[in-house]
Formats: sequence, C-alpha cells, structure tokens
Amino acid sequence: MKLSDRCQAIDLILTDVDGVLTDGGVIFDNRGIESKRFHIRDGLGIKLWHRAGGKFGIITGRSSHVVELRASELGIDVVRQGADDKLAVAREICRELNLQPEQVCYVGDDLPDLLLARHVGLAVAVGDACAELRATAHHVTEAAGGAGAIREVVELILKAQQRWAELIRPYGRLNNYHPREMPL
Repeated sequence: MKLSDRCQAIDLILTDVDGVLTDGGVIFDNRGIESKRFHIRDGLGIKLWHRAGGKFGIITGRSSHVVELRASELGIDVVRQGADDKLAVAREICRELNLQPEQVCYVGDDLPDLLLARHVGLAVAVGDACAELRATAHHVTEAAGGAGAIREVVELILKAQQRWAELIRPYGRLNNYHPREMPL
C-alpha cells in the first residue's frame, strides 16, 4: 500500500515520549526533579492536528509529571504512562475511541515500539530511531526525535489528506511570499 493511502485513513496519532517528543535525554536536578525538553514545532503540529479534527495520544513506558503538564498544555486527552505493553494499551484506546488499527498512526524510536508499529495503519520511526524500528516502519522522518519529528508526521498526514493548506491559511499568505511585501 502506498504511503499516501495509509495517511488517508488516519484519525488518531499515538506517540512515545522519550526519543520522539523529546531527544531521549532525561535530566534530574539535585533534588531529583525530572525535566524534559520538548520542541515547540511539535506542539503546534499537535494543535493543528486537533484543529483538523484528529485525535492525539501518548503511550509511554515511563511515568513523569512533566508529560502530564505538556499533554495538558497541548490538549492531549489520551495519556497512558507506565505502559509495559504498548500494543495492549493501543488496542484499549482504539476500543474506547471506536477506531480500527488502520486508522492509527504510531510514532516511535526504539525496541519497545516494534510490536505496536507492526499493528497500525501507519508506523513511523523518527530519523534517529533504532535500526530495527526504521526497517519496520512505513515511513522514517527526516527529523530526529525531539527535533520536530511529530510536526513532520502531522504535515505528512494532513498534506496527504489535502487539509494542510486550509489549516495554515490563518498564518498568512504563504504562496508567492516575498519578504519585501511584509508590512513593518
């Protein structure tokens, strides 16, 4: 099946966190407080996906308050942390949302993502994912995890669904842009 055909059916994007929404680094301060670095373009991508009527969710093996905060900030309702079996969790989410696996895109970066990637309509590996996941995925992003890969996936899907141009129209005239035409 062609990539564009796979994209046409997608209603739900599910993603891992560490290594996908972040660069995979986990930082603890001297008091044991964890922090993560998220890419702002991924956040706008998720918001655009929501504006298009798509659903977005997180499935991660770790549990972190920072993830809850970021998900809340972006309006992500589907958040499953501490997931040892990501495939089982994804199946549960699909039942709750009345979706079929073909309607799901999953974005991952490492070995715990392999099984789930094999059971969705569109499996995506971030650019710096492990070799096994890149070989399994239907698409590999140019961007690394934490560097705009989710935004790239959202653009890929929305462009295939012919919805991208309409969604970015509020940001200004983008065709035939010339810097001298911008008012100061």
